[in-house]
Amino acid sequence: MAKYDALREEACAANLEIPRLSLAILTWGNVSAFDPALGVFAIKPSGLEYPQLTPDSMVVVDLDGKVVEGSLRPSSDTKTHQVLYREFDGIRGVCHTHSPHAVAWAQARRSIPCLGTTHADQTAGEVPCTAMISAEALAKDYELGTGELIVGTFKGRKPLEVPMVIVAGHGPFTWGKGAMAAVQYAAALEELAKMAILTYQVNPASAPLPEYVMRKHYERKHGKAAYYGQVK
Repeated sequence: MAKYDALREEACAANLEIPRLSLAILTWGNVSAFDPALGVFAIKPSGLEYPQLTPDSMVVVDLDGKVVEGSLRPSSDTKTHQVLYREFDGIRGVCHTHSPHAVAWAQARRSIPCLGTTHADQTAGEVPCTAMISAEALAKDYELGTGELIVGTFKGRKPLEVPMVIVAGHGPFTWGKGAMAAVQYAAALEELAKMAILTYQVNPASAPLPEYVMRKHYERKHGKAAYYGQVK
């Protein structure tokens, strides 16, 4: 097996989940898979439609942004992925989509409060929304600036406890311990965004879930003493 084959296969399989889960149409989304031992990640090529994707079409990029394998241009969001892999220790996959309910929160420039246990099962607290990117950061390097904006938003937060963010005016990014996990969090985020919108339609004064209930639900699934699921 060639050096990057497994990484490219992981990235391709994860990208094909985006249309299957109705997280984006046309070419509106991308996933990458990171190997910290090799110091590279494989990512969807820019502008290629999902039915055209194959493991060989994935582009392998290092953490300095240099293409190390692949004949196609990598995703236009590559530098954002690059920043997240550099700064968020322990993540092995990043996903960006334009799923409609999550984008609605991005366009409203609002974080998604943790209103119920379904939300708490996925993430420890609200899904933060970044500030709007500044004109200076956009002019300097938009995609790099987007990654830096996300990292700045996560000061004081644990990225593996809150594996998702809403970028103001833009859309969601999610991450996880693998490329497929990042896509699963993107699917979960879309459902949380939809549920929150429906909740506020039923009761605009809805309050966030109490901290002790949120923490219980998060910890029973993700904590050191988690008891959700089967013993591996």
